Amino acid sequence: MFDSLFESLKYRYHKNWCRKDQLARFVKLGAITPEEYKEIANEAYSAE
Repeated sequence: MFDSLFESLKYRYHKNWCRKDQLARFVKLGAITPEEYKEIANEAYSAE
């Protein structure tokens, strides 16, 4: 259905099937970049 994890997460986030803390976990794991996080969540990634 999706060509990348980024596209899948973006779809899921906008359907409210994924939260910001879950997206942040994908950044910590190196699965998506902080820039991709920003594009999905519409806010800068903060490594807290």
